Amino acid sequence: MPLLLNRNARKSGEDRLVSSKARAKRRAQQAFWHGIGFGFAALWIIPILWVARTAFMPKEAGISSTWSWAWTFDNLVRVWHAAPFGQFLWNTVIVCGGVLAVQLVTLTLAAYAFARVRFAGRDLVFLLFLLQIMIPPDILIFSNYQVLSEFGLLNTKVGIMLPYFASAFGVFLLRQAFKQLPYELEEAALVEGASRLRILSRIYVPLSRPIYVSFAIVSVSFHWNDFLWPLIVTNSVDNRLLTVGLAMFAKSTESGAQWTDVSAATLIVSAPLMIGFLLFQRKVIGSFMHSGIKG
Repeated sequence: MPLLLNRNARKSGEDRLVSSKARAKRRAQQAFWHGIGFGFAALWIIPILWVARTAFMPKEAGISSTWSWAWTFDNLVRVWHAAPFGQFLWNTVIVCGGVLAVQLVTLTLAAYAFARVRFAGRDLVFLLFLLQIMIPPDILIFSNYQVLSEFGLLNTKVGIMLPYFASAFGVFLLRQAFKQLPYELEEAALVEGASRLRILSRIYVPLSRPIYVSFAIVSVSFHWNDFLWPLIVTNSVDNRLLTVGLAMFAKSTESGAQWTDVSAATLIVSAPLMIGFLLFQRKVIGSFMHSGIKG
């Protein structure tokens, strides 16, 4: 009996040793991957912190090689009045909101048609429609410019928005979400006499809300940061967006190396998106977690 007890004690000790080694190995792996994650996060956040710090530094400290704790709001005030950033901001909000509003309507109707409406050649039409995802928007700049010129929409907000009123990516994303919903819900609504539009607005749209939020984030971020197309289409202050206005402002201050002014202007352009993400980060992350694409 004592021999058996000693053997069991040794075995339990060996099991505890193996278990502790396994836990230490898992902790080391977690620390390694966390370190890599923090490294990438630092690469992303260091430029933002540098811009934010420089935007609040006095002009003399911005071009000095020594560290300074001085800070001021004069850069933001001076930059805001040096260029019509208020008009640029308003134009950007109109363009992003207008594009998103039209996209939500077009992609909802198209996604429902491709997901639930049976018609000849539906799959072929859908594959042809998805070709838009494979074509970079910059390739179509010349043809889109010619179309807008013929319609007289150059240097207008509608001209900036028009090529983006339809989104193949959004249609694909929402079609996959509609196909995951049980068809019995639609059959029950049809038995009750509901029309397709009523079914779409009362069943499909509410149940796919995370998909809409995810697409809205992608759409607003893309059009807020878009530069090339608004630069080509617009040539007046009344219709320029924030990115174009920032480029014009930075070009006008190149000769003086005004780092503080350029950083303040950059902060004005990027701050709304960053503040929006910080305020709604839980909803943003949750929407992407619930918007997985399935066949």
